[in-house]
Amino acid sequence: MGWMILGYVVLGVILLVAVYFIATYNAFIRLRNKYEEAFAAIDVFCKKRYDLIPNLIETIKGYAKHEEQTFIKVVEARAKAMQSKTVAESQANETALEGALKSLFALAESYPDLKANQGFLDLQAQLTTIEGELAGSRRYYNAIVQSFNTKTQTIPSSFVASICRFEKQPYYEVAEEARENVKVSF
Repeated sequence: MGWMILGYVVLGVILLVAVYFIATYNAFIRLRNKYEEAFAAIDVFCKKRYDLIPNLIETIKGYAKHEEQTFIKVVEARAKAMQSKTVAESQANETALEGALKSLFALAESYPDLKANQGFLDLQAQLTTIEGELAGSRRYYNAIVQSFNTKTQTIPSSFVASICRFEKQPYYEVAEEARENVKVSF
């Protein structure tokens, strides 16, 4: 009778550990899916911005034909940013693109007629909206990654993370030189 009770207790403990393991594993999967979805949302807003850039360049070209180097710099930065596959690549390439856009908008400051162009003003408003959405997506991604990373580093869920090879994920951080928003006010 005593061995039978002990057997039930051991079986109960094993069952509880198995249930905890499965629940924790599933929580990791849900968080991983969320941060992948959040990164995809960042990608969507980046693509919207990429699509806007050629129109922006064409609008400015009409007023600043002799500024070819600035246009080339923006186009090259856009092309590199579109090739990004990982968080690290995306961060580096987005930083370069944001710097190139800053140069483009600084150039636009020199042309008063351009600042009054309705097409340019519309593109500017669209870019401002996209930048806001992109910032929100980055914040959401970082919040999900923070939850995931906390779970991978705290006991007892860190044991499940170690066994199942769930590793700490990088935050989406903007480089120091790109921390300022792209200047789009005229």
